[in-house]
Amino acid sequence: MADLYATLGVHRDSSFDEIKKAYRKLAREYHPDVNPDPTVKDKFKEITAAYEVLSDPTKRQKYDLGGDPFSQFSGGGAQNFGFGDIMDAFFGGGGSRGPRSRARAGQDALIGVELTLHEVCFGVERELTVETAVRCEKCSGSGCADNSKPQTCGICKGRGEIQQVTRSFIGNVMTSRPCNNCSGYGSVIPTPCGECAGDGRVRSRRTINVKIPAGVEGGNRIHLAGQGEVGPGGGPAGDLYVEIVEKTHEFLIRDGKDLHLSLSISMVAAALGTEVKIDSLDGEQQVEIKAGCQSGDAVTLRGLGVTKLRGGGRGDLIVHVEVVTPQKLNKEEQELLKKFADSRGEKVGSFLLHDRTKDHQEQSLFGRMRDAFNR
Repeated sequence: MADLYATLGVHRDSSFDEIKKAYRKLAREYHPDVNPDPTVKDKFKEITAAYEVLSDPTKRQKYDLGGDPFSQFSGGGAQNFGFGDIMDAFFGGGGSRGPRSRARAGQDALIGVELTLHEVCFGVERELTVETAVRCEKCSGSGCADNSKPQTCGICKGRGEIQQVTRSFIGNVMTSRPCNNCSGYGSVIPTPCGECAGDGRVRSRRTINVKIPAGVEGGNRIHLAGQGEVGPGGGPAGDLYVEIVEKTHEFLIRDGKDLHLSLSISMVAAALGTEVKIDSLDGEQQVEIKAGCQSGDAVTLRGLGVTKLRGGGRGDLIVHVEVVTPQKLNKEEQELLKKFADSRGEKVGSFLLHDRTKDHQEQSLFGRMRDAFNR
């Protein structure tokens, strides 16, 4: 069995609050909702299992004395003791740890927000509705009704644990377990709050304003500290993560900071050159198509792409040109094209062979875009 204390990075004599703090720090780093790396799932399970044992006085005591904290066996039967653990029990290592606090840290929360390409390019402020646990206003998080207070547990006298003697092969060992009457808190709530049933928190829907910076992408998360779930007993709130969901644009395709647009023109326009008006995130733009344009050629409009998330500035809008060959020509049109070919000394059916490797590399992105639009 792995060292559970080492898994959380704490000492064997660490307090409950120190263990809780260490677990929260590791959980934020390895939680699957925060870290999308699939390889961290096993790590998260390990730290969660370690916290489950070390945060429970009974399981922790059993683990400290060499027993298996994950087994269902309990009672006064034989246990596996390590010599060092037994010495700890005799000379102070297994002593009282005191009652645990009712106030515990809350969990983190995650909410998605859907944004248009225009919003992710220029940034936006959104009012989001979230439903989380918040502090109970009726009892101010204490869990007690009518301004009453928790009373010292009459069984454990406020210690939060009960001592018991366990027989081992070298004699009697004094151990401690959480008090069943107060669940280890050292106090009981005689009159729980009717609003939160003694938990110190209730679920509530609220709205928050979130400023989303320009340049975010789908999958990015915005961290809002202290906006997550309030903990039991009015404990500190966890954090809220706002995940960006980027909507697909009607005709623009995003590639990092650059935008791509597919433009189809006639072969006559490609041969003679033309000017075309297109829509962009900045409004209508004029695009000049030079004479002799070929399918796969691109026109770059500088600074009309997406705002860079860090460093400022914007990417480019790249217009990919596709020359459309006419279909279903009538006889007159066919004759005109034949005369045009004759005037250039071209024979119908002739072709030229040349290296297309470079053309293929240059048009590969355009081809992927065209396939995306035609799906």
